[in-house]
Amino acid sequence: MNETRLREEMAELSRSLFARGFSVGSAGNISATVDDGLLITPTNSCLGSLDPSRISKLDREGRHVDGEPPSKEIFLHRAFYETQPATRAVVHLHSTYATALSCLSDTDPNDCIPPITPYVVMRVGEVRLVPYVRPGDARAGDLIRALEGRYKAVLLANHGPVVAGKDLRSAVYAAEELEETAKLVVMLRGAPVRRLAPAQIDELKRTFGSQ
Repeated sequence: MNETRLREEMAELSRSLFARGFSVGSAGNISATVDDGLLITPTNSCLGSLDPSRISKLDREGRHVDGEPPSKEIFLHRAFYETQPATRAVVHLHSTYATALSCLSDTDPNDCIPPITPYVVMRVGEVRLVPYVRPGDARAGDLIRALEGRYKAVLLANHGPVVAGKDLRSAVYAAEELEETAKLVVMLRGAPVRRLAPAQIDELKRTFGSQ
């Protein structure tokens, strides 16, 4: 996909996320790679009204070369790209239910989103809780790097989800799946929950791989 079309797709998918309440105000940021660097939503921009021509562009060394100033969360995005060679897009939202799980003190930091549906296994996989740092703190990138590329999705404690994907649409779909599963987890709190068995999870991974 050429850069112009990618900018348009980023704006299109961002509007869809905003319209359905996956982000509010100027919350959330999205990035995707291009041949000579990456595109990322500008700092303090609203996902509901992105101008494709003003989306920020960084070169391969992380220098700002075009568009408005990049999101202050660029450290999160670059950490995923540096530790997961197959990653081509990253989506960070403040979606309600995933953020709620990131705030609950009894959320398992090693298993934030349990395998209760096949699609969360196929599109998201295991989700790790990352310790809190203030938004825009470069240490967030260090925390992602410390995971050494083992997770395609994390919850930032008291902040929200970050999801990586093989392309922009895949990353958006995975972020949506994570949010819907988080909603189920919150709805089912206190109820006896049937998880998918290890053999069922292995079958999904063998059959569908990483979507």
